[in-house]
Amino acid sequence: MIELRTPAQIEEMRAAGRFVADVITRLAEVADVGVNLLDLDAEAHRMIRERGAESCYIDYHPSFGASPFGKVLCTSVNDAVLHGLPHDYVLRDGDLLSVDFAASVDGWVSDSALSVVVGTPREEDLRLIEVTGRALEAGIAAARPGNHIGDISAAIAAVARQAGLRINTQFGGHGVGRTMHGEPHVPNDGRAGRGFKLRPGLVIAIEPWFLHTTDRIHTDPDGWTLRSDDGSRGAHMEHTVAITADGPLVLTARD
Repeated sequence: MIELRTPAQIEEMRAAGRFVADVITRLAEVADVGVNLLDLDAEAHRMIRERGAESCYIDYHPSFGASPFGKVLCTSVNDAVLHGLPHDYVLRDGDLLSVDFAASVDGWVSDSALSVVVGTPREEDLRLIEVTGRALEAGIAAARPGNHIGDISAAIAAVARQAGLRINTQFGGHGVGRTMHGEPHVPNDGRAGRGFKLRPGLVIAIEPWFLHTTDRIHTDPDGWTLRSDDGSRGAHMEHTVAITADGPLVLTARD
C-alpha cells in the first residue's frame, strides 16, 4: 500500500533525515586507507546509540537475505555495489567505497547512500561517481506533483545511457516512512508518464547505482553482498525525498 504523509508528518521526518545525513557525512570523513570496515560500522553504531535512534539494518531479514543482516551499515567496496556486509577488511589505496545507511528517529525512517574513493582515485571511478550523482539529481528533479514514478526512472536512465552505462532494475528506490522499505518501487529505468502519479505527501528513497561495464550481479557467500559479475566497480547514491506541493524536499541533504 502506498501511503501519503501530511505536511506535519513530513516536518517530523526531518529529524531522521538530518541524522542519517550526519552519519553518512561522518563516515565519509573517517573512511581512509588503513581503516577497517568494522570500524566504520562501529562508528555508525556509536552515533545511533548517542542519538537514541534505531537501526533499520541490524535485524533486517528480507526474502533475498540469507539471515538477519547483523550490522548497522552497508559497506560495499570496489566490485561490490549494494548490501555490502561489513567484515574484517582494511581499506586500501584507491578503493571505491559505497556506504548505505538507514535509521529510525522518533518512529520515522530515512535512508541514504554515498560513494567515495579512498586514497588515490582512478579517473574512471571518479567519473562513475559523478555520473551516478547526476542521475540522482535528475531523478530528484523529476519528483514533482503531477509527474509519475516512470518520470523519475526515465530521468535516471537518461543520464546513465548518455554515459554508456548499463542499468540493472532488480534493486532500486522505494517508499520510506515508518519502515525502511515500502511501496512504491522506484526502478532506475522506466518510461516517462507511466506508473504511480506523484502527489504531495509521498516520501521515497531515490537510489541510482551503476557498474562500469555490466548490469549483472551475483550474491557473495555471506548471503548479502551484491557484486558485479565481471569484476567491474560500482557506485551508489541515494537520498530520501518528500514530494511537496512546492516540489521535491531532500530530507537527507548533506551540508
